[in-house]
Amino acid sequence: MASVETAAEHERILREIESTDTNCIGPTLRSVYDGQEHGLFMEKLDVRIRNHDREIEKMCNHHFQGFVDSITELLKVRGEAQKLKSQVTETNKRLQGDGKELMSAMEELQKCRVQQRNIASTIDKLSHCLPVLEMYSRLQEQMRTKRYYPALRTLEQLEHTCLPRAGQYRFCSIMAENIPKLRTQIRDTAMTQLRDFLESIRKHSDKIGETAIRQAQLQRSLDTQPRTLIGRRSRKEAAAAAGGGAGTDSGGAGGSPVSEQDSGILDVEDEEDGEVPGAQDLVDFSPVYRCLHIYTVLGLRDVFENYYRKQRRKQARLVLQPHSNMHETLEGYRRYFNQIVGFFVVEDHVLHTTQGLVNRAYVEELWELALSKLIAALRTHSSYCDNPDLVLDLKNLIVLFADTLQGYGFPVSQLFDMLLEMREQYGEILLKRWNVTFRQVLDQDNFSPIPVSTEEEYKHYTSQFPMEDPELDKLPFPKKLPFSEFVPKVYCQLKEFIYACLKYFEDLHLSSTEVDDMIRKSTNLLLTRTLSHCLHYAIKKKNVGLAELVQVIINTTHLEQSCHFLEEFISNITNVPPDSANATKLYGTSTFKDARHAAEAEIYTNLNAKIDQFLQLADYDWMAAVPGGGTPEASDYLIDLIAFLKSTFSVFTNLPGSPVEHATLPGKVAQTACMSACKHISTSLTQLPLDPEVRQISMGALHQLNTDVKECEGFARAGPVAGFQGDTLLLAFSDLRQLLELFTQWDWTTYLADYGKPTCKYLRVNPQTALALLEKMRETSRKNVVFAQFRKTDRDRQKLIDTIIKQLRNLIAQHHA
Repeated sequence: MASVETAAEHERILREIESTDTNCIGPTLRSVYDGQEHGLFMEKLDVRIRNHDREIEKMCNHHFQGFVDSITELLKVRGEAQKLKSQVTETNKRLQGDGKELMSAMEELQKCRVQQRNIASTIDKLSHCLPVLEMYSRLQEQMRTKRYYPALRTLEQLEHTCLPRAGQYRFCSIMAENIPKLRTQIRDTAMTQLRDFLESIRKHSDKIGETAIRQAQLQRSLDTQPRTLIGRRSRKEAAAAAGGGAGTDSGGAGGSPVSEQDSGILDVEDEEDGEVPGAQDLVDFSPVYRCLHIYTVLGLRDVFENYYRKQRRKQARLVLQPHSNMHETLEGYRRYFNQIVGFFVVEDHVLHTTQGLVNRAYVEELWELALSKLIAALRTHSSYCDNPDLVLDLKNLIVLFADTLQGYGFPVSQLFDMLLEMREQYGEILLKRWNVTFRQVLDQDNFSPIPVSTEEEYKHYTSQFPMEDPELDKLPFPKKLPFSEFVPKVYCQLKEFIYACLKYFEDLHLSSTEVDDMIRKSTNLLLTRTLSHCLHYAIKKKNVGLAELVQVIINTTHLEQSCHFLEEFISNITNVPPDSANATKLYGTSTFKDARHAAEAEIYTNLNAKIDQFLQLADYDWMAAVPGGGTPEASDYLIDLIAFLKSTFSVFTNLPGSPVEHATLPGKVAQTACMSACKHISTSLTQLPLDPEVRQISMGALHQLNTDVKECEGFARAGPVAGFQGDTLLLAFSDLRQLLELFTQWDWTTYLADYGKPTCKYLRVNPQTALALLEKMRETSRKNVVFAQFRKTDRDRQKLIDTIIKQLRNLIAQHHA
């Protein structure tokens, strides 16, 4: 059974060896060698080889005759082939001989074709290289002539069009390498020109602003022409200037979009028809346009815009920084304004001639910055100014500055608001100047009526001061005006002040009502503060006599009467009716009334002070004995005092002027002064015996005082000043008179019995005053009793005084209770 399986396995292996590639029989043979029947397999293999050899032999025997026949035919063919080869060789020799000339011609033709192809290729290459060379030459020429914008356009065309067509040549590579360098050179050169331009306009902004302001001033003078924007070209012209060369390339000799002149300020000497050149005529803006277009082509427009705006902001801060001594002269302010105007004229022109280099928001931001710094600088520097003429010139300069920039579209309302603030400072400076003027007028015035000798002199004064006095007009020459030189001078100065205020309000775009209101308020300040202080200064000044004070009263009265003329004057120059609803009234009437009252009070004060000087000379003997016979004479100091009062009050009755004036003004002043003097004398005489230093008083001293009071009553009864009714003036001495009569007549019974009754004879006697005098008299009586204690009458008198004193004290206590 095992042999059968082995035989089948060997048969399978042999079939596998026969049917398998020799490269893959390794595993098959390995399986044979791994088996145990190696010898048996070799035997079978030998049997199979012998079988195959027999089959091969059979097959060869079967095909041998055909192989022999094929060899025989092949030998026959070799002979024919030899013949054919010799024929072909002969034919070839003949053909080679015959085609030698043809081959020579063909070679020549081939060479010509190659040359022709090379020439065509060369022409084609040259057709691409020559434009490159020509364009590069043009580029070099444009760079040499500083026409950088067309050079940049040429560079763009060379890089993107010509060089790619030319091919890979060494000179093309060199050109391609140089293109970034040339582009950088153009960019740097354009930036350098821009810096030069910025530096140039910074230096010449003063001239640009001066020209723009002069043009605005000229425009204001052309009343018949409509107001137009100052110094600005039309939009079409500006657009043409900005974009004239942007869309077309220069052909051979092309230029920038605007002129290719160097940056800086152009000299414009010839002004045709008197026209003032605008900023565009003074400034060459081509560096800006050129640099803008170059950076736009380079794709760096944002970089250029940021750089330009940054540099202009720095320049703005420099321009807005005023000089430390700008406030000293008007020229300093003018130069400052010219620089600012020049700066914004340039920015406005750039805004309207370029597309987006600067925009409206940027310019407005710069203007807001400029306004804040400008107003702060003006407030600071103008505060140092104390010259109204300089402030007025500064105001006019600011108005012209504002009108100029308003013509370019900048809002300037804040400047006019600041001018209204400066009006208060201007008013204060005017008040200081007029304070000096009024004081000079007062110091130079002689406080005497103005003598007038001729009709011309009279008209001269009446033209300076509005005076309506028919009585004075009828008087013959020479005559005297009731007031002094102070009145017409002050009235003229008031009008000059109003004119000075009006000058400031010109061109401030205020309504007539506003101007009228501000002028009236300023005039009120002049009247209530400056003139009032000056009048009080003159009144309170030392060594001012009563006559001068009386003249001050007359002067202020006439100035008070002229206030309505002053109001009419203001209404005429402002064209606002004085009776309008919101019209401010002048306070001149109250000012002059207050000054007149102050002068009157000063008269009373000076008169009382003079009376005190006389009373200081009083030298009473308070221990004097009762005169034996006759009436004692009045004291010398009192006689001198009454003589002084008589001469003083004669001044009031001899004043120049109409009788009406005497009846109204000096008469009242004289009456009040006379009554005040009498009351002061009465009070002072009453206080003499009540002085704490006077410890004892005799009846003789009271009799002497009584005599002096009678002298005063005689003065009052004589009527030193007209206008008193009856014995009105005597009432000033009634208190002292009743007191002295009580003591000299020793009528204590009546006083004590009727005290408090309306019909009391001694109604004006104060019990405390009577008590003080009695106590001083008691001290005198006690001293006399010591030396005359055996005299019964003196002892009785002492007891009587003690009794009266006790009763007076009880009376005073009851009164207080």
